Amino acid sequence: MRAVVQRSLAAQVTIEGQIVGAIDHGFVVLLGVGPNDTQADSDYLAEKISKLRVFSDDAGKMNLALADVGGQILSISQFTLYADTRRGNRPSFTNAADPALGEQLYQAFNAKLCQLGMTVATGEFGGDMQVSLTNDGPVTILFDTEAK
Repeated sequence: MRAVVQRSLAAQVTIEGQIVGAIDHGFVVLLGVGPNDTQADSDYLAEKISKLRVFSDDAGKMNLALADVGGQILSISQFTLYADTRRGNRPSFTNAADPALGEQLYQAFNAKLCQLGMTVATGEFGGDMQVSLTNDGPVTILFDTEAK
């Protein structure tokens, strides 16, 4: 699985002009699922992100996790994280999981975050979404379970 985590002051996702998910402050997580990913990858990534310490403490050091600052997560499915751009100018997405597996593990990832005590807002799997956020920092962290 691949995830791009952006620390944000506020974020929302809209579909056809309707807000379907929004957070005040926390993380926007763009999540891509590969064909060999498993429930274990989903759980591992949820654990890592829930404990990610990138919020400033009183000394200004990035030392606090999401729960420490009362943050939330806006989770967006993002199969394009598996784009192959090595040949030509049009990316190939054949390295992404099939939609059934992608949705299953995306939902499992969100459920695990909730189980860990996180407040999670989502987009719509496979939907044509518009995501807006105010990036804080900016702080952007990349995760890839193949590299663990």
